[in-house]
Amino acid sequence: MSEASPTLNFGTMTEVFQFLMEIDKLKSVQRRTKVLGTQRQENSAEHSWHFAVAAMTLAPYAPKDVDIQKVIRMALLHDIVEIDAGDVLVYDLAARAAVHDQEVLAAKRLFGMLPAPLNQQFLDLWNEYEEGETPEACFALVIDRILPVVMNLNNQGQSWVENNIRLEQVLARNAFIGDINPELWQHVRGHLDNAHAQGWLK
Repeated sequence: MSEASPTLNFGTMTEVFQFLMEIDKLKSVQRRTKVLGTQRQENSAEHSWHFAVAAMTLAPYAPKDVDIQKVIRMALLHDIVEIDAGDVLVYDLAARAAVHDQEVLAAKRLFGMLPAPLNQQFLDLWNEYEEGETPEACFALVIDRILPVVMNLNNQGQSWVENNIRLEQVLARNAFIGDINPELWQHVRGHLDNAHAQGWLK
């Protein structure tokens, strides 16, 4: 578990600022994908920002019943648990299952730092995203999954190559995108076949 930040007095806002200082630690959680054009791995805070902006810009392509503001909030909160649990490769199914309980505890600890009703609101949003059943959670999950794929397509398959990822793994974990946005998946599927042909995917 991450070490707590020192507490400064901000009156009734003290818990909020304590939470904000704690989540700054997300900037230190490294992901597998490198920032395009660099040799530096992106961190989870950068990914969350990219995800939120992607939700805004892909809003015209969302199903009509999707609340984009809610998707943006999910994007900004969804990986905060990695402060305690770390980042786990999406294609490592065993590790993903093993870390689940840690993530649940992390969500309770981190969002529990906030005063009511924010603590429960943030936890509910995180749980909704994790359950992946509402229109907002489904659309958010599409964006969260598609961004690393597109980054790899623009980075000669960097994280795929480094982690020995196979085409079949990428298809199995991401094919649900076709149920939500068939046009997007059609394009992505063609690009994945091309990446496989170039040796970026096994």
